[in-house]
Amino acid sequence: MRFAIVESGGKQYRAVEGTTIDVDRLAYEVGKTFDFERVLLMADGDAVMVGTPTVAEIKVSATVVDHVKGPKIVSFKYRPKKRIRVKGGHRHQYTRLMIDFIGKPGEERKVEKKEAKKAPVEKAEAKEEAKVEKPAKPKKEAAKKPAAEKKSTSKSTKKVEK
Repeated sequence: MRFAIVESGGKQYRAVEGTTIDVDRLAYEVGKTFDFERVLLMADGDAVMVGTPTVAEIKVSATVVDHVKGPKIVSFKYRPKKRIRVKGGHRHQYTRLMIDFIGKPGEERKVEKKEAKKAPVEKAEAKEEAKVEKPAKPKKEAAKKPAAEKKSTSKSTKKVEK
């Protein structure tokens, strides 16, 4: 598995080929491709390249998938006994990126994502075959149990006359 640590908007993200990451909003249209300028680390199995501060010969290419909003954050200011209540909120804007390529420019590689999809399909087919081969279990007749006698739990109260 090949991954890289990239920097965008002053934050660092772990980019893995074939997956998506959400970064701060970028000024790119949906469907456009761009390269990260700052690649801090690249790892491919046991081979690790650490930059000082960046790795110059490595390229990380990504495609803009969508522009999304983050979860709503509510801020509430309250001062007791002063009748001050201020409610505000915010939803941060993110850009969802699909990581297409990590490596040296001009290098040809296949993304491992396609191979991962084939394995679960084979398992699902094996499960279906196993279900078909099992014979149906005979139904058991439910034995009727006699109803339990109800005991009265309420206590009667009597007035005592003097």
